[in-house]
Amino acid sequence: MRNRSPSSSRRLMLRALLGAAALPAPFAAMAGFNFFTSEYTASRQELEAQIAKHFPVQKRYADIFTVSLSNPQLGLDGERNRAAITAALTISSPLLRPSTVQGIVSVSSALKYDAPARALRLDQPQAERLELQGVTGRDAERLQQIGAVVAQELLRDQPLRTFTAEELTVGRKTYEIGAITVQNDAITVELK
Repeated sequence: MRNRSPSSSRRLMLRALLGAAALPAPFAAMAGFNFFTSEYTASRQELEAQIAKHFPVQKRYADIFTVSLSNPQLGLDGERNRAAITAALTISSPLLRPSTVQGIVSVSSALKYDAPARALRLDQPQAERLELQGVTGRDAERLQQIGAVVAQELLRDQPLRTFTAEELTVGRKTYEIGAITVQNDAITVELK
């Protein structure tokens, strides 16, 4: 019989107590998952990295304007349980002089879970702030309306975090996502 170190004996006992034989090998790599409290916490940095993969985005409006969003920054509002994306905005059209207007847009949104896609998504985003550079008066008002409508359309159902089937499965148990809680520096979802 081999002698085991005290630390390896403790690990074996812990695995036996927790049923860790069923746990996937890269359990330590799933640091955001806490199966003891039945929740997953995604940090702002993790979410921003996921969001950045989907940008830049653009859309034509009325076959005259092209609205583009780039360089997204994530804001989290724990009090209102909402997430916000602030992005650089570009509106281009041959009717504009100059032909491109730059600005910033902030869109606030509730969150929802899309079970078939295993994705945490923006739900009914609303433009809360839109600032344009170098445009004033009625032109600015019209462009702000166009920018707000298109930004909301571009960000509707935008995924913040997509889970793999393997991430939501431990042993024979497959977890579903429940309640979503926005904190000031992270988003926590219930695992049920």
